[in-house]
Amino acid sequence: MTHDEALALVREYVKNEGLVHHMLAVEAAMRFYAEKFGQDPEAWGLIGLLHDFDWEIHPTLEQHPQDGAPMLRERGVPEDIVQDILSHADHLNLPRDTMRRKAIWACDEITGLITAVALVRPSKSLYDLEASSVKKKWKDKAFAAGTSRAEMEHAAQEFGVELWEHTGNVIQAMRRIAPELGLVGNISQG
Repeated sequence: MTHDEALALVREYVKNEGLVHHMLAVEAAMRFYAEKFGQDPEAWGLIGLLHDFDWEIHPTLEQHPQDGAPMLRERGVPEDIVQDILSHADHLNLPRDTMRRKAIWACDEITGLITAVALVRPSKSLYDLEASSVKKKWKDKAFAAGTSRAEMEHAAQEFGVELWEHTGNVIQAMRRIAPELGLVGNISQG
């Protein structure tokens, strides 16, 4: 499955543009790490792009992502990618025993926090966002209260990348697609 085919599948099932942006952000982070570790950015990117494709039609832990897996298989998504997508869900208790599985878990939740921090900045942009700004907001437990800081810390630790280095890496990855994410803000990139 190509990126364009995967994005078409996402758009078929996801109407919330914020959720599409989340999946694009996770895809960008996964591609970044694939390049960093000398792995296949296409496969890693597919995992990130497709990991929540079924959330709007299967919005409970009893359904997501396990009920989406047969749909992915029907579309020809390779079984190893399907299994890696399933591994991002804690409740399925699948082992995170590969770099790809550790990466999807580490990249998922942090993209939401980074997006939230970017949106409250005067610039509303990723281009001037640094990990230190995310770290300042991290301490405010009321900010982005729906994100699990404990999960983000644990996921980065399991992935083997220090949390604030990881945050900087994900920001860098998301900057590559800032226009697609609606996070250019009022900063022009010349």
